[in-house]
Amino acid sequence: MYLNEHCSCTGFTGSMKIKVDFASLPAEQLERMDDAGAQILESYRVLKKTSANVVGQVLEHQGTFFELDHYPKGDVYDRETFSQYYYHAHRADSGEHGHFHTFLRAKGMPDGVEPVPYDGEAKRPEGEDALTHFVAISMNGPGFPIGLFTTNRWVTDETFYPADDVIAMIDRFVMDHTFPCLAVNRWITSMIVLFRPQIEALLRERDRSIDRWQAKTPGKDVYEDRDLEITSITSIDVHKQINSVKTALQRVKKVA
Repeated sequence: MYLNEHCSCTGFTGSMKIKVDFASLPAEQLERMDDAGAQILESYRVLKKTSANVVGQVLEHQGTFFELDHYPKGDVYDRETFSQYYYHAHRADSGEHGHFHTFLRAKGMPDGVEPVPYDGEAKRPEGEDALTHFVAISMNGPGFPIGLFTTNRWVTDETFYPADDVIAMIDRFVMDHTFPCLAVNRWITSMIVLFRPQIEALLRERDRSIDRWQAKTPGKDVYEDRDLEITSITSIDVHKQINSVKTALQRVKKVA
């Protein structure tokens, strides 16, 4: 279940300022986001007790840390939910230590989703090997998340599905086992839930960025163009997000 080991995610510029209208979100979603925020804080609590952090746990017992290599080796894959992720690092001048890439394999996808139309020459994962990339989570040196971003198809060697189809798969990303660390798996699952509004916005901007790039470079295979790597990006703040969710949820409960 190992993915493209030569991923090179450069071009950290043009960060989006995503304004989330938390008050307009359904109460059920706000409750899920609130629970996810609590789980993230709980993961931090238990890791802190041994002076550990999310990034350190995926790098533990992995030998020498090399840029671009995947950690932990072989990636992390849940054979029941078909969710997958890995961590890697490069570009020290990007402001991040490294990032997690998150995926869903074909067997976990809902019926009816179809890859974007493609008539280029690149070989893409198909059938049971198909996969979609949700979002990458940028991490700082101390091991905490600082941003989210999406990438062009070639970067992670995904199949590439339209944003609406990927959004329909988001809730299916669940890491429900102990390798390499239960706290990390619960953390990354909860990050996708807590920041779902931003992830949806990033995925839609990803498709718009690709369309704009194609318009500027007619005749080129936009999905394989090495000049287009980062397709959308935004900074995040876990504590701010949690507080915004709680405020919106309190207002919903008062109205009810």
